[in-house]
Amino acid sequence: MPLTRDQLAMRAARELRDGFIVNLGIGIPTLVANYIPKGMDVWLQSENGLLGIGPFPTDDKVDADLINAGKQTITARPGSSFFSSAESFAMIRGGHIDMCILGAMQVSQSGDLANWMVPGKLVKGMGGAMDLVAGVRRVIVVMEHSAKAKDGGKPVAKFVSQCSLPLTGKRCVHMLITDLAAFSFDEAKSRFVLIELAPDVTIEQVREQTEAAFDVAANVTTVSV
Repeated sequence: MPLTRDQLAMRAARELRDGFIVNLGIGIPTLVANYIPKGMDVWLQSENGLLGIGPFPTDDKVDADLINAGKQTITARPGSSFFSSAESFAMIRGGHIDMCILGAMQVSQSGDLANWMVPGKLVKGMGGAMDLVAGVRRVIVVMEHSAKAKDGGKPVAKFVSQCSLPLTGKRCVHMLITDLAAFSFDEAKSRFVLIELAPDVTIEQVREQTEAAFDVAANVTTVSV
């Protein structure tokens, strides 16, 4: 059974480490803030100028002036700090962010990422993704494995042999987590290795919905969330 959005966020949260400074992208990645393991001290950073994002607020705790880069209302944990977006991007470009968790429209078999625009569609700007993939030490992508076909036909692969959309970065993705499986990028072989499967999902089902070539680990486990 494919993972839900919250289960994807839970799986991504398992990659966090104590003391990490982490940037969360728009969409599914923002949910990771709700699933930081108990006892782990992780500092979430937002491009618009906040270090120390907390879980999403309950209705009675919403502060309209406190938002993330995706304009969602958030909370700030004790010890958090506020600063300008210029200082925020200096942190990113200076290599001071340990990890970013991003969404994607396409990921290629060689680790390329496309997540900022679809040609012909209006976009407000490229956001911070290009800076993140260039300056952050570890890049994790969380996305649905396939996109729904407009005509109701076969799902469209998002894990592809080569990105057809404008690139955000080349050879920048270290780990890919989809609703069907989790893949780790093997630098030596320059390709992804399937390491985990969603419950009741088979390798054959993953291959059917994947255009990219990938290897399979000797001991594939079930995604634990």
